[in-house]
Amino acid sequence: MNIGQGYHLTYCTNIHPGETWDEVFKSLQTYVLPIKAHLSPDKPFGIGLRLSDQASKDILTQDYLVQFKTWLEQNGLYIFTMNGFPFGGFHGQVVKDDVHQPDWTTTARLEYTQRLSQILAKLLPAGLDGGISTSPLSYKPWLQNDPAKTEQVFAQGTKHMAMLVESLYLLQHETGKTIHIDIEPEPDGLLENAAEFLNFYNSRLIPTTVDYLGTRLGLSPEQATQIVKTHMQLCYDVCHFALAYEEPQVVFDQLAEAGIKIGKIQISAALKAKLTPDASQREAIKNAFQPFVESTYLHQVLVKNSNGSIQQYPDLPPALEHIQDAAATEWRTHFHVPIFVDQFNQLQSTQDEIIKTLKLLPGNPVTKHLEVETYTWGVLPPELKQELGASIERELSWVLSQLPAVAPV
Repeated sequence: MNIGQGYHLTYCTNIHPGETWDEVFKSLQTYVLPIKAHLSPDKPFGIGLRLSDQASKDILTQDYLVQFKTWLEQNGLYIFTMNGFPFGGFHGQVVKDDVHQPDWTTTARLEYTQRLSQILAKLLPAGLDGGISTSPLSYKPWLQNDPAKTEQVFAQGTKHMAMLVESLYLLQHETGKTIHIDIEPEPDGLLENAAEFLNFYNSRLIPTTVDYLGTRLGLSPEQATQIVKTHMQLCYDVCHFALAYEEPQVVFDQLAEAGIKIGKIQISAALKAKLTPDASQREAIKNAFQPFVESTYLHQVLVKNSNGSIQQYPDLPPALEHIQDAAATEWRTHFHVPIFVDQFNQLQSTQDEIIKTLKLLPGNPVTKHLEVETYTWGVLPPELKQELGASIERELSWVLSQLPAVAPV
C-alpha cells in the first residue's frame, strides 16, 4: 500500500502455496481483497508477488496477463515488487537447500528472472521502479570449500547476471520501466553478508558487466557502471542481516559509500536466545527450540561466542547438539517468525532489528519498497498460528505502528 512520502508497504505472497498461475490467482483473490478492504479501503494496495517458474510461464499464455492487469486496476491493486528467489515448490514439501536450485550458473535461473522482469514491466504503474529479489548466486555447502569449483560458480553466475543487466537495460528503453534485481544474501548462500556482497559486486559484477556491455552495446565503462548500479541492487532482508550480527546503519553506510542501492527491505524476524553459563538454562532453551525443528526449510544457526567469533551450523538439529558449548553467548536461527511478537517462551525474536532498521528511514530513505516476509505459517508451532489472513493483517498493522515518523498514516 502507498503509505505516504513515496513509501510502499506490502507482504510477500510466497506465504501462499501455489505453483501454477491458477493457484496463485485464487490465493490473491482469497486473501488480498479482504486485506485491502481492512487496511487500505480508500487507497491502492500494493502486492509483493511471488510467481514460480511454472506460474511465470502460465501467466504469459493466452491472455492471462492482460486479464490480471485489468483485475488489479478494477480492485485498486498494483504490483511493485516480486520475489524471484524460490524457483519451484515452496510449501508442503522438503525445500531445504533446494531453494537455491537452479542457481545462477544455469540458464534456467537467468531465463526465469528475465521472464519475471518482463511480467513486472507490464504490470508496474507508471512512475514507479520495480524490484525482483533473487538468490545469492548459489549455496556454499555444495561447493565443499573447493576453490576451483567456487571460482567456476562465480564466473558463470556473474556472466549470467551481466546478460541479465543487458536485458533489463533494453527493457527499460523499450517500455520506459526501470526494473532492478535485488540480490538477497542469506546464511550459507554464496553471498552471506554485506562484506561478501560488496566484494562480489565491486570485484566481479561491475568489471564483468562493464566488459560485456562494452562489447555488446559499445557503452563506455562509466555508462556501463551506472547501468549496473541501476539494475542490480541489494535486498536487505532484516532477518538475514540480523543472523549475521550486522548493524543496519553500518550496512547502509557501506552501500552508500560504494554507490550501491537497496532495492527493497524485507521485514522479517529470526529466533534468538541469550545464553548464560547455567547448564539447566541452556537445556531449557534447547527444549524451547525443539518445536521449531521441522523438515521443510533450512534453519541455519549462527552462534556468537564470548570472543566475538561466529560459529555456524547448517540447520537446527546439528546445532542443538552443541547447546552446552561454554563459549556460546547468543544463538540466532534462520526461522522466520511473526514480526509482531518478540518473545516465545524461553526464546526471543530479532524484532528489535526491524525497529532499528525502520527508525533509520526518516533520515536515510535507502529504499521506498518495504515487504513483510514471514512464509513459515504452515510450519509454526500451533500456539503461534492464527487464521492466515488475520495474521498477515496483524503483521502489516504492526509495521504501520512503527512508521509514524516515516510516513504518517
